[in-house]
Amino acid sequence: MELRKDPITRSWVITGDAPESSRADESVCRFCSDARTEPQVVSSMASVDGGPWSARAVVHPTPLYRVEGDPQRRAEGIYDRMRSVGAHEVLVENIRHDRPLWVASDAEIEKFLLLAAQRIQDLKRDQRFKYISIFKDHGSVAGQEFEHPTSQLTATTFVPRRVLYELRAGRDYYGQKERCVFCDILSQEERQAIRIVESRGNYVALCPYAPRVPYETWLLARDHDSSFERTALGRPGVTLDLAALLRRTLSRIRSETEDFHMVLHTSPNSLHQSDTLGYWKTIDEDYHWHIEILPILASVKSKSYTFKEVYFSPLSSETAARRLRDASPGA
Repeated sequence: MELRKDPITRSWVITGDAPESSRADESVCRFCSDARTEPQVVSSMASVDGGPWSARAVVHPTPLYRVEGDPQRRAEGIYDRMRSVGAHEVLVENIRHDRPLWVASDAEIEKFLLLAAQRIQDLKRDQRFKYISIFKDHGSVAGQEFEHPTSQLTATTFVPRRVLYELRAGRDYYGQKERCVFCDILSQEERQAIRIVESRGNYVALCPYAPRVPYETWLLARDHDSSFERTALGRPGVTLDLAALLRRTLSRIRSETEDFHMVLHTSPNSLHQSDTLGYWKTIDEDYHWHIEILPILASVKSKSYTFKEVYFSPLSSETAARRLRDASPGA
């Protein structure tokens, strides 16, 4: 496998002829505590109820990125290519097979969030890695890979294009107004209160003004910070409110659909800044970490990626927020 850059969109694509492998025995979960083969554990969080662990990170059984070596970025005529150096981990959200995020306890979800923060913090120490992504694909339409409650982590030698758009927009907005665009969005949304789904402690769930899909929901912190891991690890206790809001928001969304994508958007690796490139000099002021949840509705024909990335959503954010407020958030 290798990374190739599209010279038109400037997106990096991982491609190659993957070797055929024998299908694993799916009757036995590889991530349960009684699995026949212990996965390669990277990090674990202590249990909340005396068990062996609560959440843990393991090496993906078939990783797209591998830690060893140098990217060796090189040219092939007008094209750019490099080795798929990075990290690819599975974040096992709960020791129990039947405890997904929307039914787990807030304490269990907090352990998962703290694990994610610790893995980001640790991988940012490696100057090869420019960005660490945390994402969850749930449901067959979303491309769910494992039955056990899991998310995934990838550390890459490039910043994904969608995040680059946000970073550049945030930097431009700050350059004009000396304010964070996400803070301004949150401030206006709370004043208008028509697209707010719920707030809990320092955190707010809202449907964005210009949704890409019906019921798209963002979770943001009122306190400004560009780095998720700094918030989670630097302020003990604040993550519990985020855990509760995440659980309740996913419960609401699941009243509309089983399938969704969830992605954490946090700051890129700015610990090893380039002496020549001017990127990310004001990132602590102009960027704001957040979680994006993009549901997939079977009744809506997918138009999520069209020419010039013009998204289509046949449901307004105001109606979506009202319906999600009316939906049961669970306990």
